Amino acid sequence: MASTPPTETLKPLLQQALPNVKGKTFTSAVVDFPPNARALPHRHGQAFVYAYVLEGAVRSQLDDKPVTTYHQGENWVEQPGAHHVLTENTSRTKPAKLLVVFVSNTGDKLKADDPKS
Repeated sequence: MASTPPTETLKPLLQQALPNVKGKTFTSAVVDFPPNARALPHRHGQAFVYAYVLEGAVRSQLDDKPVTTYHQGENWVEQPGAHHVLTENTSRTKPAKLLVVFVSNTGDKLKADDPKS
């Protein structure tokens, strides 16, 4: 019987309305990926997203761009409306961890998994 891979967990750090940009909120969080973990394909609405690898390595694919592996100390950005089709820990034995920063419309949901087909 095939088991479902573990998924990521998000721990919010700070959420604050941007005082100089009306209607926008800054949110930071740490995302933990246990060994072999994979996130469901998802979008971040109209948020601009910055991700920085704190620990381990994460394989990522946005829209139809090539799959890229990011290692500790590397980072990427996601444009508003981007489809994050792949996000996974590359290791079967070690955890991976990201610092993620969102600049979103105040009140918007920060992550929406794709509907189940």
